[in-house]
Amino acid sequence: MSGSKPLLAVLKGEARSRPPVWLMRQAGRYLPEYRALRAEKGGFLALATDPVAAAEVTVQPIRRFEFDGAILFSDILMVPWALGQDLTFGAGEGPRLAPALVDIVPDALTPDLTRLDPVYATVERVAAMLPAETTFLGFAGSPWTVATYMVAGAGSKDQGATRLLAYRDPARFGAIIDRVAALTVEYLSRQIAAGVEAVQLFDSWAGSLSPVQFDAWVIRPNRAIVDALRARHPGTPIIGFPKGAGAKLVDYAAGVAPDAIGLDETVDPTWANRVLPAGMPVQGNLDPLLLEAGGPALDDGVRAILAALEGRPHVFNLGHGIGQHTPIANVERLLAVLRSA
Repeated sequence: MSGSKPLLAVLKGEARSRPPVWLMRQAGRYLPEYRALRAEKGGFLALATDPVAAAEVTVQPIRRFEFDGAILFSDILMVPWALGQDLTFGAGEGPRLAPALVDIVPDALTPDLTRLDPVYATVERVAAMLPAETTFLGFAGSPWTVATYMVAGAGSKDQGATRLLAYRDPARFGAIIDRVAALTVEYLSRQIAAGVEAVQLFDSWAGSLSPVQFDAWVIRPNRAIVDALRARHPGTPIIGFPKGAGAKLVDYAAGVAPDAIGLDETVDPTWANRVLPAGMPVQGNLDPLLLEAGGPALDDGVRAILAALEGRPHVFNLGHGIGQHTPIANVERLLAVLRSA
């Protein structure tokens, strides 16, 4: 089956002369059809928990651009919501979780795992809608990144409150991490059972940690998730994306042992090609702002990444999510360069 699905084949280790492509946050605010549907539903959470609407959002960029992969439309904070925190998305202020765990222990929460049922229903719908050649990707947030929101109740620039808790009370913080990791295994396993063909672990705030904390709160829990999923679903590729890890990518690749590793835009792909395990698929890593800027510099940036990773299994992607102000014409230009390579 993977032979007819370019993205799945690359994630399983096949190098291709023309890399498959998908973009993080490709189903989102830069598309007018997404903005119209979100306005109709009245908010992000209402959209993400309506399987019909969420499935429609997931396939919108496939219809428009024919990407090689579709990524499930959802959010990394569905897991803490299922663990019992209230989740809201305020206009212009980002997601909020309450109560914040900086002051309480997770045992004070009352989990409601039925909150994840709409996600599985969305997966089933999308799996039946996608073209035969399109790989369907599921995802979850990695425990460290999810925990930063759970502890502080919102996003922050330096994840200071969470880092302090991890230093001051590692046993208490470890209990939060372990709880998130355990549910993440079940969550991704259910996504796979419902129809996704590969999954990605997003560790968006991995770059804020010291080496010792990185080992404790990124490598250890992600390895546990990878091992558990691999035992349940052998052959389903797992992409690890530790944004901001820098030189610690080498330790991540060895310690977590994902099937593929995502590179953010700050990583030199030539360096990554040299230091990462031979044959390990990599994903990335165009700067989202370069995609927004467009022009000849975009063409040069795409070609430089292709040259740096030539001969290695490579999924072309951004170094993080596509920006909401990205012109659609620039996405079309990116795809034209890739498809003429």
